[in-house]
Amino acid sequence: MSNTLALARELISRRSITPDDAGCQQLIIERLKPLGFVCESFDCNGVTNLWARRGTAKPILCFAGHTDVVPTGPLDKWHTDPFQPTQRDGRLYGRGAADMKTGIAAFMTAVEAFINAHSDHAGSIALLITSDEEGPAINGTVRVVEWLKSQNTRIDYTIVGEPSSTEKFGDTIRNGRRGSLSARLMVKGVQGHIAYPHLAENPIHLFAPALAELSTTVWDTGNEYFPATSFQVSNINGGTGAFNVIPGTIDIYFNFRFSTASTPQNLQSRTEAILRKHRLSFDITWTLAGKPFLTKRGDLVDALTKSVQKVAGITPQLSTAGGTSDGRFIADICDQIAEFGPINASVHKIDECVELADIERLHDVYFHTLEILLMPD
Repeated sequence: MSNTLALARELISRRSITPDDAGCQQLIIERLKPLGFVCESFDCNGVTNLWARRGTAKPILCFAGHTDVVPTGPLDKWHTDPFQPTQRDGRLYGRGAADMKTGIAAFMTAVEAFINAHSDHAGSIALLITSDEEGPAINGTVRVVEWLKSQNTRIDYTIVGEPSSTEKFGDTIRNGRRGSLSARLMVKGVQGHIAYPHLAENPIHLFAPALAELSTTVWDTGNEYFPATSFQVSNINGGTGAFNVIPGTIDIYFNFRFSTASTPQNLQSRTEAILRKHRLSFDITWTLAGKPFLTKRGDLVDALTKSVQKVAGITPQLSTAGGTSDGRFIADICDQIAEFGPINASVHKIDECVELADIERLHDVYFHTLEILLMPD
């Protein structure tokens, strides 16, 4: 059994359902300290966070990830205990196998191997680990980033070990993510008897033309790296439960997944202008879950691409698809961020798994990337 597989199994065996770290980070610390890492632990409202750094020079290459996992779902649907890592059919099964304990194991053993081979490497190596990525994400990476800001620390390169590959290992590097802007909108009408509509104002009817315009508006056309910004309604709730009552209000929840071609302020002002155009009486509350970030081709993307080509024999495509990641917080202190990890087809699913062969490939990609960035010619 390889060191990477053994560590992945040990991490998976810990029931670290968000926000519980279940001792995963202590295990990591025990392996990092003998290598010369200075480890800082942060306990923030039940969330466990770790910043570990070896060296004081620039550039800083940081591996970022999370030890928390999503709940298992119905246990009787799993073929084996989700917290008892199991190998069968060339795969490693368990909750967190793909998202993202294999990623953590791979960059941990890659760091160990790199330091053993190149103890005099340039720059610094760092790890930023949280147990709040799968949860609200308010006491995790964002808190560590705030602390690093207070220390005037900027990271040069960040590799997030999220599962980025889609169909086969190495086919995708995520070089950015869209922003997420949500809103809760309440449109006001006048409640009344459904038989006397002239004595009431139906907020559902009032909102319908505005919804039609919102859903057909072209917010932007995207750019070279991002698709166009999308507007989607997730919930509409109105009514008293009776068939003969016009409701007085309607609640609508909607979300923008937006590119760097738009800003939160612009999306908010354009949305509210449309609501006013349709003469609606409304209250709206906005929540910005994350701003978009983008890393164009450069040192980090080129290094990862070369490493994937060497290990997997393919050239990865760049993508900004998918949901949000903690890269959105790290972007405040790092200009070059990329996500690279195993195949993401089973994440959050029953019988989550990762290909055994890909575990060693992932270790090798991280190792070669370290060599390219911290052992320059």
